[in-house]
Amino acid sequence: MNRFLGCFFGCMVFFGFSQENQSSSFVDVNYFKGNIPVHNTNILHLIKGHPEGIILGWNHRTDGKKEWQQRYNYPDYGASFMYQDLKNEVLGNTFGFYGHFNFYFFKRRLMLRVGQGIVVASNPYDKNSNPKNVAFGSKLLGSPYLMLNYKKPNLLGPIGLQTGLVFFHASNGSFKSPNTSVNTISLNIGLNYDLDTKEIVYEESVEHPAVSTAFKYNFVLRSGLSQTDVVGSEQFPFYTLSAYVDKRINFFSAFQVGVEAFFSKALQEEIHYRSVAFPEQPSDPDADYKRIGGFLGYELFINNWSLVTQAGYYLYYPYEFEGRIYNRIGLKYYFNEKWFGAFSVKSHLAKAETLEFGIGIRL
Repeated sequence: MNRFLGCFFGCMVFFGFSQENQSSSFVDVNYFKGNIPVHNTNILHLIKGHPEGIILGWNHRTDGKKEWQQRYNYPDYGASFMYQDLKNEVLGNTFGFYGHFNFYFFKRRLMLRVGQGIVVASNPYDKNSNPKNVAFGSKLLGSPYLMLNYKKPNLLGPIGLQTGLVFFHASNGSFKSPNTSVNTISLNIGLNYDLDTKEIVYEESVEHPAVSTAFKYNFVLRSGLSQTDVVGSEQFPFYTLSAYVDKRINFFSAFQVGVEAFFSKALQEEIHYRSVAFPEQPSDPDADYKRIGGFLGYELFINNWSLVTQAGYYLYYPYEFEGRIYNRIGLKYYFNEKWFGAFSVKSHLAKAETLEFGIGIRL
């Protein structure tokens, strides 16, 4: 713990004496310590202590010059780095690189940070040197994190205090097995340093332009690679074709309803493997691996980005695999009014099936 606290205060000294120019930014450094909750009994042997680490953040304030900034109460955007010691030599350490938004509530005293990024695992699964690490099957992992903090800036000149909770998740979305993933829930305490020498002036429009609430028709192609649960098996491509209608109800939100078809070569391999490897549990080797689902969704718009959550049910389900209910959480980026890119995780409850990369059009 001493080395973390040394890094914590060392970073603040560095920030405090290395920045003299005016800007609309601030930096923060946070120490955290917490627990790994058991979401899967397969990781029980990996929980040995209380993970701890450091989060460094650079944040840029918005001042309301764009409408979305005013609508969201002048959020910050920025980048953060997270180092985490998972207190188990089998799991090793993680190094995370994120983009994030900070949203404010209750007179800007409550801050919610939403981050998405990539984590590098120092000691992933290896069948020879590290066969017990069933959490991280690959060195690179997808990772969201949430930070909910009470924040008091400028307590001592440009230095302020913040404290609260941090939630962290790391998984490769079954891109490579094994992949039971790890979550950590932690308490954090941190300092923030204001790089601006004068108070920021927030712009506010008297009227906001109306948002179109017409029905929009969306078509998305998603793809990627996935692997069966058999460690060491081949990676296979998958394709998902989605069609849905969305209805925007205000500046922030739209609701969706749609259908989609799934073509997973990994599931086709799973069907064949189960029929051969487990003769005591008869299954049809010629079962159809294709599935069709219907879903309901919600989309939250943040400038050119949006956060998408969907819950679905397989309407055509010829082979039993992980259950008929599925869910998707992801991000979209709108290149213009019609075309968008998409990144998402498709899961069956807490078990991730695929990391999806997609391209779509909204008409």
